[in-house]
Amino acid sequence: MATKVRYRLQPLLEIKARHKKRAEIALAKALGKLEQEKKKLERLKEEKKEIQSKRKEYRGKLHQRVASGVSVVKDSHSHINYLRRLEEEEKEKEKEIEMQKEVLVMAETAVKRARRDYVDAAKELQVMEKHKELWKKKVQKELDVKIEREMDDIGNLLYQHQRGNQ
Repeated sequence: MATKVRYRLQPLLEIKARHKKRAEIALAKALGKLEQEKKKLERLKEEKKEIQSKRKEYRGKLHQRVASGVSVVKDSHSHINYLRRLEEEEKEKEKEIEMQKEVLVMAETAVKRARRDYVDAAKELQVMEKHKELWKKKVQKELDVKIEREMDDIGNLLYQHQRGNQ
């Protein structure tokens, strides 16, 4: 009975498969992080819009109070301070949005890198699997040739044995 021939690069093939799996997980995490950062940017933009609408609404109310003559000078200072505070909050949100955009660019870069690593790992694994398939075909061909020779030898021996008995 023929012994089973072991693929000598099997450990390397397994390493490549694990590397591909890790790259796939890293890509999924990077995509998740990118999505999370996009949501955070959208949330910041919504908060900025809310501040702007508050400011606009408050300014309208203040304008209406001044136009109707209800507003007192003492109250006007507190209203103006509130409007300034809203304006400062808006500027802070704008800074946060700009910083978040930078974080988003870094996350997109990380996704590109992770995607490239995954593609490279997948190609390396594919090359190793192709090599293993070619190796299997070669081993099978060698085995077929060996079996064919043994069958020829058996056939020759039987022929000589029959010839000798006649």
